[in-house]
Amino acid sequence: MTWPWLALRGPILWAIAFSGIYALHGVGCTWGWPGVATPLGPLHGVVLAGVWLCALIGAGAIVLTGPRGADRAAAITRLGGWIGLAATLLTLFPVLGVTSCG
Repeated sequence: MTWPWLALRGPILWAIAFSGIYALHGVGCTWGWPGVATPLGPLHGVVLAGVWLCALIGAGAIVLTGPRGADRAAAITRLGGWIGLAATLLTLFPVLGVTSCG
């Protein structure tokens, strides 16, 4: 795999997680998941938080397994991993407490 694709792994994972959570939010609202109780809380929140947690683990793995080295390609690849991790953490954390089913 060439370094530009390696650098895009983090942002691509974020885009997939964002789209998946967005889609699951709509599906959950339509199917009544907020009213289904589980030991961890409403099913809607559990599913969304679970997908977010999986995405965080994947983004962390990308950061930890990224190339090491002092060359420019390795640095850009590491930065791409950190960008994906930060975007996943910051833009998707509202799933922990916000549900807006109308």
